[in-house]
Amino acid sequence: MIEVKNLTKSYGRLKAIDNISFSVDTGEVLGFLGPNGAGKSTTMNIITGYISSSSGTVTVDGAEILEQPRKAKSKIGYLPEIPPLYTDMTVRRYLEFMFELKRVKLPKREHIDEIMRVVSINEQADRIIGHLSKGFRQRVGFAQALLGNPPVIILDEPTVGLDPKQIIEIRKLIRSLGKKHTVIFSSHVLSEISAACDRIIVINRGKIVADAKVDELAGVLSGGQRLSLIVEGSPSAITEEIKLLPGVTRVKKERELSGGSARYTVSYDSDTDVRRAVFGAMARIDCPILEMKSGDESLEEMFLKLTEQSEGGDEE
Repeated sequence: MIEVKNLTKSYGRLKAIDNISFSVDTGEVLGFLGPNGAGKSTTMNIITGYISSSSGTVTVDGAEILEQPRKAKSKIGYLPEIPPLYTDMTVRRYLEFMFELKRVKLPKREHIDEIMRVVSINEQADRIIGHLSKGFRQRVGFAQALLGNPPVIILDEPTVGLDPKQIIEIRKLIRSLGKKHTVIFSSHVLSEISAACDRIIVINRGKIVADAKVDELAGVLSGGQRLSLIVEGSPSAITEEIKLLPGVTRVKKERELSGGSARYTVSYDSDTDVRRAVFGAMARIDCPILEMKSGDESLEEMFLKLTEQSEGGDEE
């Protein structure tokens, strides 16, 4: 549905995005994740045609955004970080205005009523937008993006400034949109992305540093899997025995504990499960395992390490 190839955007000598490529399949909910200044909004603005790239191409359902801008843009519904609302209008009047502006060909009243039901603002139809809470304003922004039933929905930081209840509601809405639309959802908050998306692209300093399904992301961000152990016995014997196991890439003693035990971190290949092998190895050398758990780093910690390690420009 969306194909981004060798996309670059430069401001003088500064590269806001640097030769990035990715594709998004029909019906996929893609999370575009990165810290502030990573290049997320620049990429979103180029995909939607709000700004042009320095080089590279963006194709939306077969239409290249610069060569066929009207055709490509007609397939996109866009919600920027700050929703483009006229706060002195009622919800219905605003959606009618946007309906006309977008030249939607569907039956006006029926279509607007349907969209308001989808985003749960039908009871707010006759209220002034300026009198609505931030959460409802965000839903009105969603509604304008859905006008015309575009096959692609692009959401730039849609949960910023919302309270926890509103965030959960917006997550559910994004997941439901993925049943009928291709969705790109950008954020700098990993938990928001992982809760709402099928796949995640991590961008930092203008470059893509990871691209994986949500359930594979931990392995991608860490470069493998981690096992945290508390074992009683000789540290040298324990580390040497575990190092010999297939798939193990590193063993590190973290700290001494009471009673002759210590905590260890075992790193291993993402396609290997070493837990049974570790248990058997420690039984062979008579070193009892007092605790074993998978990993001691959160996704957030691994994400921070990954983005701190990458190099390049720093503008969004």
